Amino acid sequence: MKNIVLTGFMGSGKTTIGKLIAEKLKIDLVDTDSEIIKEFGLTIDRIFEIYGEKKFRECERKVIERVSKLENVVISTGGGVVLEPENIRLLRENGVIYFLYASPDTILKRLKDDNSRPLLKNGDKLSNIIRLLNLRMPFYKNCDFEINTDILTPELVAEKIISIHMTKESRK
Repeated sequence: MKNIVLTGFMGSGKTTIGKLIAEKLKIDLVDTDSEIIKEFGLTIDRIFEIYGEKKFRECERKVIERVSKLENVVISTGGGVVLEPENIRLLRENGVIYFLYASPDTILKRLKDDNSRPLLKNGDKLSNIIRLLNLRMPFYKNCDFEINTDILTPELVAEKIISIHMTKESRK
């Protein structure tokens, strides 16, 4: 089975939905941000603070190179992974890419008490969300399937992805 790759903006539900899919399919979940945290021994926030975004993206690229070679897993990616075309190329080689979309208002509600997001720290959170989402949208759209997570529960999104994925896999 091809990997299930989840992309989308922070707060779109990638990790939560990834856990549900992995549980239901009895396969492993690989969270690229968690892999980066393991490599540095620091939170994403601290990595950005100490090393900057450029160093973070370099490490992210190495993690993507490694995890994209795995088989039969769910891969939950960081929100900015799509900015590097090579990341998407690698993930697509052995995976199907699902873009989880959430509106800026939904993202703000989900992240209102989360102060660990380095790219949302300075200035108005909603303005930053809108700006980054607009900048990244063309990259997010380079996916195989797009699923809006605004009104669906994580369980329903997971079931929808599993249904799409299994149908696609059975047609091989």
